[in-house]
Amino acid sequence: MEEQKTEKKHQHGRTAFLLIVLLIIFGMFTARLADWQLINGDRYDEISKTSTSYTVETEALRGEILDVNGVGLAINSTGYQVVIDKLYMEDDKLNDTILALILLMEKCGEKWVDALPIIMDGDSYKFADDMEDEIAELKSKDNLNMNTYSTAEECMSKLNESYKCDGYSKKEQRNIISVRYNMKKMGYSKSTPYTFAEKISADTMAIVSENFQDIAGVDVRSSTIRTNPNGTAAAQIVGAYGAISSEEYKEKSDDGYSLNDKIGKFGIEKSYENQLRGKSGSKMIRASSNGNVLDVVETKNAEPGNTVYLTIDTKYQLLAQKALKEATKEAQDLAKQAGTKHSGEDCISGSVVMLDVKDFSVICAATYPTYDLSKYWEDYSKIATTKGDPLINRAFQSAFTPGSTFKPLVASAALEEKAINKGTDITCTGTYDYYDGLRINCMGVHDSINVTKAIAVSCNYFFNDLGRRLGIESIESYAKRVGFGSPTGVELGEGEETSGAIAGPENSKSWGSEWYPGNTVQAAIGQSDTLISPIQLATYAATLANNGTRLQTHIVRKVVSYDRKTVISENDPNNPTVVDSMGVSEENLAIVKEGMIKAVNETYSSVFGDFKIQVVGKTGTAENNGSDHANFICYAPADNPQVAIGVMVEHGAKSSVAMNVAKKLLTQYFKDNPVSTTKETSKSQD
Repeated sequence: MEEQKTEKKHQHGRTAFLLIVLLIIFGMFTARLADWQLINGDRYDEISKTSTSYTVETEALRGEILDVNGVGLAINSTGYQVVIDKLYMEDDKLNDTILALILLMEKCGEKWVDALPIIMDGDSYKFADDMEDEIAELKSKDNLNMNTYSTAEECMSKLNESYKCDGYSKKEQRNIISVRYNMKKMGYSKSTPYTFAEKISADTMAIVSENFQDIAGVDVRSSTIRTNPNGTAAAQIVGAYGAISSEEYKEKSDDGYSLNDKIGKFGIEKSYENQLRGKSGSKMIRASSNGNVLDVVETKNAEPGNTVYLTIDTKYQLLAQKALKEATKEAQDLAKQAGTKHSGEDCISGSVVMLDVKDFSVICAATYPTYDLSKYWEDYSKIATTKGDPLINRAFQSAFTPGSTFKPLVASAALEEKAINKGTDITCTGTYDYYDGLRINCMGVHDSINVTKAIAVSCNYFFNDLGRRLGIESIESYAKRVGFGSPTGVELGEGEETSGAIAGPENSKSWGSEWYPGNTVQAAIGQSDTLISPIQLATYAATLANNGTRLQTHIVRKVVSYDRKTVISENDPNNPTVVDSMGVSEENLAIVKEGMIKAVNETYSSVFGDFKIQVVGKTGTAENNGSDHANFICYAPADNPQVAIGVMVEHGAKSSVAMNVAKKLLTQYFKDNPVSTTKETSKSQD
């Protein structure tokens, strides 16, 4: 009973305490309300009438692009930028402030955003070279509304009038106008500050902060900068990230982009833009009528973009690029030794692709010449005019006549369609002249020869006759099954992978030409109109290695959340996607494989004779203007293949030049991934 009385006292005490707290809170609200409405009501009412609220976007971190091992290819780092903020900047001081900033940047050796397509020419103005689109945009209705014949001087006169730059020198006028014009293009407003300079050093940041601390509207902010720490690795695949253009803005404005945004320009940066971009946040800024900020409220947190892991291995990518560079020099050196025209002296470019046979993931896809992606924007003019055009992603965008690398496909089709069998002999006389008026030379007189020997010595006569026996429809059908004539479907953007072409009546008709039987026998040796890209060539080699089953070729391993904790999507190497099948029996593919082994071990033993692991391969030289292209396909090991390679060295002249590129990759790959199967163990199993 005593305990119950005590408990009741405690309950009464707690109730009283809560009532006191509630009375205090109510009293505070009452006092605040009295302050708002009775005591300082007029003052608060005046503030509400004279203050303005602005919503400002906060930038989201962009997802990163990494190689298969997590090595950074396009990542974020912290830097500094100079910003002009209209919320604080007095309009009548803008020109002087811009000029002061420009002079300070020049003194510090820093660059500012200078995009005006008009430059100084002595004491006059002229249009900049290679900026036709920018000049047209300047004269357009949306800007100066001037006719296409207007001179740079006339454009500057109108700009000078618009931006009130009288009283400055011509150079000062030009520089101030450059900034003002770009501010307009970028949508400079109270809710959209203008980035005057990007990526400034910490020293410059300190100098700007010190010199402009008393000038409202100039701010130095830490920012996220896109960097390419391995800039020379897969530059054309990773792609560039830069300021959104007017054309892009028109297309993307409905997706929440602003004129001040940046966007992926090509490569993975472009094709995975929606994944990498993230979602902007926002904050509400309330300012008084004289521009003083009253308060800032974060209303929505920014969400970072997702990170993309490629299948590319930076180690092999850099090795492949180096091997291609060495191949062009090798071809040129051999040409000097030969002393004859069209022997490799014009070799300056090439491409190589290596795939993992298990899932057709791209281990490396190299293009030469190439460039450093970290210097893409500052060196663009130099890159664009470099001989050999490094801007072209040769591995995916260029297609070439395959030459004799096409012959294993024709042999597979002929065996499967029973046009021949392993024991069928065809007598090579050195010149194929089955059709009147058509004579195709072979590289030798091979006499009676079967399919394995014909592959090994690359007998044109034998394959010319296979073309006649098969017919073009059959050749076309098998070519499509290995992926020729259509993009492989790697994860690059529209227009970044060629379809190539398959020679045949349909293709000829599109060119306004007739198809004749003589064209078929040419097509059977990889000449005619068939065009194949390096990625298609490697996919073809991998399909042969995979017993005729073509998997989905791909360069993206997975997409994960920015914190790496959640997998958004993945190309599971243990569950690859089957795209097609050659429809050729294992027995017939084994016959073709035997011929390809002989090609490597016998015909071209000078390259792979000392190689411990059995390579299955086929060379090809393709005729064109200048020196022949040098091509090579291979896979290894012969038993339980791991990797497949396609090489195309433009104007390489000799097959050995392309073979050496593949050998360098295979040497490093099997050093890193040793296998128990060697040439000797392969022989003992046969």
